[in-house]
Amino acid sequence: MTARRTENAFRWKTALRYGIPFLLMPLLVVLGGWRLGERFYAWGILGMVGLSQVLFFTGFEKRTVGSRRMVIAAVMTALSVLGRVIFAPIPGFKPITAIVVITAIWIGGETGFLVGSLSALISNFFSGQGPWTPFQMFAWGMIGLMAGFLSGPLRKNRVWLILYGAFAGVAYSLFMDVWTVLWYNGGVNWPLYRAAVITALPYMASYAASNVVFLLLLGRPFGEKLARIRLKYGV
Repeated sequence: MTARRTENAFRWKTALRYGIPFLLMPLLVVLGGWRLGERFYAWGILGMVGLSQVLFFTGFEKRTVGSRRMVIAAVMTALSVLGRVIFAPIPGFKPITAIVVITAIWIGGETGFLVGSLSALISNFFSGQGPWTPFQMFAWGMIGLMAGFLSGPLRKNRVWLILYGAFAGVAYSLFMDVWTVLWYNGGVNWPLYRAAVITALPYMASYAASNVVFLLLLGRPFGEKLARIRLKYGV
């Protein structure tokens, strides 16, 4: 009976681990923003926070490990938010993605998702909340989650880390252009999306470049500290 319960719990955890970021969250963000527009974003934010928490708790087995990860997530989120605020005068040049990626590589993709999602939400109290917030939460969260999945090569090979940073900047810009189209058009419009992408190319380049710069600057010192914490506390 105990073995069966353990197996069922593992199945549910696996289903949530993949179903939340790849099914529930995209439906919440895209369909909610499409159909409800400005009325959606407050509920969308609450939904993203709740699902991010559930996803985070699927990433560990022991309660003590979970509490330690929560402390690390809180610290990295605070650093991410502070970095975005400090570099606010420079458009598109922020350390938030780099910190999310570094967290995910060393502590896990679920933790990276939580840091990315909460960093978007909290920093937007300074930058401005709006219908774009759930999209930013999902975009930065997924960048962290995917970095966790690719943690092996990203941790060992600096070239792959740089390439992932550039890719994350491009992917973030392309996804936020989806919000632009849904917001201005109220539905899918490919010509408008192409126009939005072309218009945003300078910002896309800035996102990619800033990710590479901050990963080169922060990757080693932050990684070394997180590696020590991971080894010392068994996170």
